[in-house]
Amino acid sequence: MLQIRHLTFTHRQDLRVLLADFNLILNPGDKAVVIGEEGNGKSTLLKWIYDPALTEPYAEAEGERVWDGRMAWLPQELPEQERALSVCGFFGASDAFWDSEHRELARLARALRLPGDVFYSEQTMGSLSGGERVKLCMARLLLEQPEILLLDEPSNDVDLETLAWLEDQIRVFSGIVLFISHDETLIERTANRVILLEQLHRKSVSRWTVANMPYAQFVQARRRGFEKQEQMAYSERREEQKAMEKFRRIQQRVEHEQKVISRADPSGGRLLKKKMASVKAMERRYEREHREMTEIPVAEDAINIKLNYQLPMPAGRTVLSLTLPELRSEDGGRVLAKNLSLRVQGPEKVCLIGRNGAGKSTLLRHIVRELAGRENLHVCYMPQNYDELLDMAQTPVDFLAPTGDKAAVTEARTYLGAMHYTTQEMERPIAALSGGQRAKVLLLKLGLTATDVLLLDEPTRNFSPLSGPEIRAMLRDFPGAIIAVSHDRKFIAEVCTRVLRLTENGLEEEK
Repeated sequence: MLQIRHLTFTHRQDLRVLLADFNLILNPGDKAVVIGEEGNGKSTLLKWIYDPALTEPYAEAEGERVWDGRMAWLPQELPEQERALSVCGFFGASDAFWDSEHRELARLARALRLPGDVFYSEQTMGSLSGGERVKLCMARLLLEQPEILLLDEPSNDVDLETLAWLEDQIRVFSGIVLFISHDETLIERTANRVILLEQLHRKSVSRWTVANMPYAQFVQARRRGFEKQEQMAYSERREEQKAMEKFRRIQQRVEHEQKVISRADPSGGRLLKKKMASVKAMERRYEREHREMTEIPVAEDAINIKLNYQLPMPAGRTVLSLTLPELRSEDGGRVLAKNLSLRVQGPEKVCLIGRNGAGKSTLLRHIVRELAGRENLHVCYMPQNYDELLDMAQTPVDFLAPTGDKAAVTEARTYLGAMHYTTQEMERPIAALSGGQRAKVLLLKLGLTATDVLLLDEPTRNFSPLSGPEIRAMLRDFPGAIIAVSHDRKFIAEVCTRVLRLTENGLEEEK
């Protein structure tokens, strides 16, 4: 059992309440997903549950947590000190690893589609692909046999086969799973409870919702509930308007009679006093009814973004004609694939898939370099590792408007506001922002740049599932070409016109 009582988070820097008087009870068998826009406190919640000391540097917390059994936490990013460890050293730090039999380790490696001796590798954790790191972190957690699993974006960067394995692990886990994910398919297939964290009225009001139902049912129920509440609210206001118009006519007539009545008519004066008393009583009743009226529903809107500077791509233009005898790792030491051939024509939307470590990001970076000198193309690149393009010391406004021109700064602030940034967040160093907020900055850069080719490495991985449909629609409607690496099954189905699997022997077209 895991219980949270009256938890409130307050951001230390801008004193904004991230979460107010939050209460939750989870029991074995509960698979609860935490969703919400970036910066709403999802990762903070999981960190605090695991160890309140993790949130102390940036958030003040009040509340109580009670739990039974062993608890394990998968962070969104591997700490720097663990990235420097070898795989062997990473597993050697866990007592459960030494207690595990070789047969059990081999079975786990097979399930993750990793070499049988992977746990004894001297390769550093930081040099692995993002998906390989997630797999190994999950493996170490499962070896510890916890009763409570806290998973922060476990689906980030893992291949489609591992996603299927992860779904199975969450479904069959007998204890409690509390996880954050932006993968709508994973959420739909695993979660039986939904926790929504929202920031309303320009992030001045915190609201949370706990729903004991699967995600798809929650989305439908939430929409129907909002529609019903909105209809009731507006119906009550129409009736109130009619009643108030009638009341004002009565009030004006009584006030007029008071002005013209003769002092020689005392009985008429007493009658008017009674009438005015009735009018005052009626006014107080209407005021009370107004306070009790159904509220007009308020929700945190999905992010609002458009690629305003997009350029159409002629159907006959060759975007890419690539022939590569072999693809090597970034350090040049390992051959990842051979005999690569890729041709992209006109406004195609091409997705590259493949197992973790196959070299998809390496291939995409090669394509970035290949297209860099093309004068007839305007290319924008969104890497998987945001540090490749972002200066962590800059503010979002500095990054989006580097010239400091007043019009450019105003436009950047307008765009950031549409992506739910507060004024304080716009002026905060990028290093202090969440991974999702950094992703928004890069996505906004695409919207503010004249482009006809987008090269995207896991573009949807850090966006709320409630905003996912907006992101996919934006990319689907982009009139230029897209070459993307993604394991987001909804992105692949709704945006991409071609899907290519990267293997050791080249690129294979998926049917």
